[in-house]
Amino acid sequence: MMRSLYSGVAGLKIHQTKMDVIGNNIANVNTVGFKSSSVNFSDTFYQTISPATGPNSTTNTAGTNAKQIGLGGLVASITTNITENGGTTTTNRALDVAINGESFLVVNVNGEQLFTKSGALNVDPSGNLYCTTNNGIVQGWMADDDGNIVKDIATDLKIMTAKQTSAAPTATTAATLLGNIDPNDKQLTPTLDANGNITGGGVPVTFSFYDKLGELYTVKLMITKNPSDPNATTTSSVVPYTARVADVYNSEGESIFVKKTEQADGSVKYSSSGAQISFGNKGAKFGIDTSLNDADSGIVNGVNENTGEFTMKSSTIPLLFNSQSGNFSAVDATVGADGSITANRSNQQYAGNCVNFAIYQGEDAEHVGNDSTFPQYDATNDNGGIEVDFSSLTQFSKGGTSEVTYKRGDKDGKNAGNYAGTMTGISVDEEGKIYGKYSNGETRCLAQICVATFSNPSGLEAEGESLFRASLNSGLFDGIGEEVSKSGSITVGALEMSNVDLASEFTNMITTQRGFQANSRIITTSDTMLEELVNLKR
Repeated sequence: MMRSLYSGVAGLKIHQTKMDVIGNNIANVNTVGFKSSSVNFSDTFYQTISPATGPNSTTNTAGTNAKQIGLGGLVASITTNITENGGTTTTNRALDVAINGESFLVVNVNGEQLFTKSGALNVDPSGNLYCTTNNGIVQGWMADDDGNIVKDIATDLKIMTAKQTSAAPTATTAATLLGNIDPNDKQLTPTLDANGNITGGGVPVTFSFYDKLGELYTVKLMITKNPSDPNATTTSSVVPYTARVADVYNSEGESIFVKKTEQADGSVKYSSSGAQISFGNKGAKFGIDTSLNDADSGIVNGVNENTGEFTMKSSTIPLLFNSQSGNFSAVDATVGADGSITANRSNQQYAGNCVNFAIYQGEDAEHVGNDSTFPQYDATNDNGGIEVDFSSLTQFSKGGTSEVTYKRGDKDGKNAGNYAGTMTGISVDEEGKIYGKYSNGETRCLAQICVATFSNPSGLEAEGESLFRASLNSGLFDGIGEEVSKSGSITVGALEMSNVDLASEFTNMITTQRGFQANSRIITTSDTMLEELVNLKR
């Protein structure tokens, strides 16, 4: 009789435990990253009244089964349904991430690496990426200065340090000219001096570039017909033109070749800054023709001291087009007697397609032409400076008007340079890479979120605040982590919600209530039977 009482008590306890689990599941139905749990029961040990016996041929009796009375039930396991993903809810926040798959975010909580499915992330005042659900600092790998992820031991992701919140300026080392030179354009006719050197005329073509400090400069080129063949009627397979540098302007629109000096009477005098440039011709330097002097006209060392006008030394580069197709043939190249074209450059990467441009220090130490801010040409390796690509130009007839534009950088947009910028935003891609966006249009990879996977994720121990701890039965974290792409993906601008199924929980609640009610009846019925037994004495 007493056994049934204790069995009833055991039944009440396990059903109360199950109800506690159900209550916790329903309470967290809207908790980000929550994983529901379920309870399994098992019967407990038995009291054997008589053991089982086998058949006896001597006495001709059959075998009997054991007579055992169970002593109730117990909680066999409380299992976390950790492998089933919850529903995804859209937040449109750039730092909210939902992990699709069985992997977990790794977070540092008080020096200990724990794991979570909550991807509600933000940045703290120290620049750390952290999980707002539990204040754990997200773990991963940092990028080097070139934006390459360095995979090593998982560490705190610091993505808004003083260095990362600004983008240093980078010098332009490539420019690409685009468009068409119309052979009927009257501007192509050059003006020549007595020696046959080009002194004026031409179609103006400009391109801009940034120096190492992020200051913008503009180079003005002039393209003309070849003075030796002004009508461009060469009998060879190519049509020759020439390209020359006419001026270089700083960000204020002033020429780098002259400097202004304010006089005592308030007037301004101009003089040569001493700046020099090279434009092809294997890095040969040139600048203002300082041999020109005319006191009557106010010209001193090639510069009109009253107007700032100056005369550059003549330095032209051959520009060749195919005479039949009108397509580009070569630049900075020589045409042989047999019509063959030979590039003048030794660097085969650029030979025939690009002309190198560079600026060198002038006599004025404070002038903008100081070479410490400009990429310099290396004559030994035939590289450096700014590579100006002419290969996208064409020579088609279009109504007598030439149209030439440019873009900074090479044909792939690389080496365009940029001015200094400040961080304007942060984003995460589906691979967990974190990018900083800057006011100068630059996007830089800062870090990558790592994830952890376990051979038995159900063996993780819940710590509260949507955190889990690795256990001996789940498998241990290797300290490095892995890319999320190996086990799933990341959905940006969304969160993984709880995987609680309310329909199942309400159903379990009903059956648990009935089970609890039935076990309570065991106790009341057993109590009634004991009462009847006591009343036998009357």
